[in-house]
Amino acid sequence: MTPSAKPIRVLIVDDSAVVRKALADALARDPEIEVVGAASDPYVAREKILQLKPDVLTLDLEMPRMDGLTFLRILQQHHPLPVIVVSSLTQTGSQAALAALEAGAVDVLGKPTSAWSIGNLGPQLIQRVKAAAQARFRLPRTALRAAPAGPPRLAPPSGAHIHPWQVILIGASTGGTEAIREVLSRLPAGLPPILIVQHIPPVFSRAFAERLAQCSAFPVREAAQNDLVRPGTALVAPGDYHMYLTQSAGQLRVRLDQAPPLHHTRPAVDHLFRSAAAAVGRHATAVLLTGMGSDGAEGMQAIKRAGGITIAQNEETCVVFGMPRAAIKLGMVDHVLSLSQIPEAILQAVARPPRPCSGATSATPTAPETAGNPRAL
Repeated sequence: MTPSAKPIRVLIVDDSAVVRKALADALARDPEIEVVGAASDPYVAREKILQLKPDVLTLDLEMPRMDGLTFLRILQQHHPLPVIVVSSLTQTGSQAALAALEAGAVDVLGKPTSAWSIGNLGPQLIQRVKAAAQARFRLPRTALRAAPAGPPRLAPPSGAHIHPWQVILIGASTGGTEAIREVLSRLPAGLPPILIVQHIPPVFSRAFAERLAQCSAFPVREAAQNDLVRPGTALVAPGDYHMYLTQSAGQLRVRLDQAPPLHHTRPAVDHLFRSAAAAVGRHATAVLLTGMGSDGAEGMQAIKRAGGITIAQNEETCVVFGMPRAAIKLGMVDHVLSLSQIPEAILQAVARPPRPCSGATSATPTAPETAGNPRAL
């Protein structure tokens, strides 16, 4: 932090004194963040927001007198603030957290349950607070209910020959749950397989996949170890597991592991993108959406050098422009587009004949088709 920069002011809202102290202690480790206060329920929080003027709020959803989701909806209507939801790692907590993201929360983290998980949460919490402080506000879905319906679902590519090894890859972080929902809701059935990495905690990822399935024209589910990667299906990386695309004996499969976090996160977009560059090369279409940091940039570079298509969300429609910006700076993005333009760009990429590789990747692509045709890539 430069001498003239002001620290990010954070207010912690949670009915548990233990959790309030744990979050405050974790944030206190970073000199760029100042915890200005804590509140045990939304009524106390309302007064402290007016008094302390925080830049970012951390919010529990299960609290006495008023639940956090109700408070969030009121807050975003009358006094909008960047909010990070800190919710229980349960299926019920996950559903509530995803509803909070629809209502305007910037991000979600699993509530710490032990000294170990508190220590593990610290770097993620710090990163998410910094991202939230930079967030560009978008109108919550709850405020759009009376508005006209969004753009209709697109038609499948007309007359396009979809190659059997084509894959669509999507990576996102802060603001990504809603951005991915908007993209998938406009895509038609009958596309190549879609693999998704969203920075999201364990348990929440399954609820996220289920919610995506409700608005998509194709099945969406959380990925499992050794899943076959099938056309017409989308797989979401499980929280706390990296996801890779592999090929063997003419089949594409998913591999999961708990290798150390990359860019302070697990799953990491870079692992998926780089593995796809090696597995299917020029048949990959990679999409990088809103998010803090640089995860996905090097993976986009690998996809581009293997001859794949790379698409990044533009600054104007990102909640946080960090990840797309990092990829654009590498000069490896084919198309920089608004969120509303990305579904059409994906369909165009799917329908386009594969192009030659533009350079060597870190690992030589070995797509299944190369078994009898070494020059295919």
